[in-house]
Amino acid sequence: MGPTRVILLPGSVLPAQPAYGALIGALGPGVDAVAKDLELYAGNEPPPGWSLDSEADGVVREADARGWETFHLVGYSGGGAAALAAAARHPERLQSLALLEPAWAGSWDWSRAHAELWKQYGQLGGLPQEEFMGAFMRLQVRPDVVLPPPPPGPPPPWMAKRPAGIRAFLQTFNTYDLDRERLAAFTKPVLFVLGGLSNPDDFGDKAERLGRVFPDFRLEVFPDRHHFDPPHRVEPERVAGLLREHWARD
Repeated sequence: MGPTRVILLPGSVLPAQPAYGALIGALGPGVDAVAKDLELYAGNEPPPGWSLDSEADGVVREADARGWETFHLVGYSGGGAAALAAAARHPERLQSLALLEPAWAGSWDWSRAHAELWKQYGQLGGLPQEEFMGAFMRLQVRPDVVLPPPPPGPPPPWMAKRPAGIRAFLQTFNTYDLDRERLAAFTKPVLFVLGGLSNPDDFGDKAERLGRVFPDFRLEVFPDRHHFDPPHRVEPERVAGLLREHWARD
C-alpha cells in the first residue's frame, strides 16, 4: 500500500500552510498531505464567477496534477463548505470526507434559530471595514467566549484580501444549490469535528442536519474549543488520530 493521500482546504482567513502545518506534522509518515490554498485567493480580487464549484473543481485539478485518482478530503470553515460541494460534484474521487465546522451546509431544514442567525450574517455587508471582522467572528462563537486579540504588529499582506473573500463566500452561500440528494448518495465515511464553544445555532445545526443526510456520519465534539481556536490547530495530535482512524475505515 502507498501513502494515504489527503487534500486539506483552509477557511476564509488563514492561508493553507499556517492553518494546517501543525496537523500535517502530527499526521507523520505514511500520509501524503497537501494543504491547498483556496481558488478564491489566487489573485488580488475574487475571480469573476467564483462559487463553491470553483473550489470543488480546483480540488480535482490539484489531485489530477499529482496523479491521484482518489483521495481523502478535509475542509475547515469556508473550506468545509467547498468540501461539501466537492462531495456532491465529484463523489467518485473522494475516499472520505472530514468537515471541521463547515461555514455553510446547504439551505434545507434550517432551524428557526439558524435562520435568524443567517439574517445577522446578511447584515454584515453594511458594516464599515474596521468593524466587519470582529462582528463576523462574534457570530460564530457562544456569547460568553472571549475571542483572541489580533496579533501584534501590522497585518500580514494576505489579510488585505480577506474581507472581500469572506463577502464572496457569504454571497455564494445565498445562491448556491448544494445537492442534498447527491450528498445522501455519498456512502463513504464522513467525520464532523465540532467545538463545544462554537455557536450551536450555527455549527451544531449543521452537524444535526448533515447527520440526517449522510449514510455514514460520525460527530466528534471538542468541548473546550471554538471556531477560532479550532482543534486541528490547538490539539493537532488528537485530530490526527481521529483522521487516521477515519481514513482506515475506507
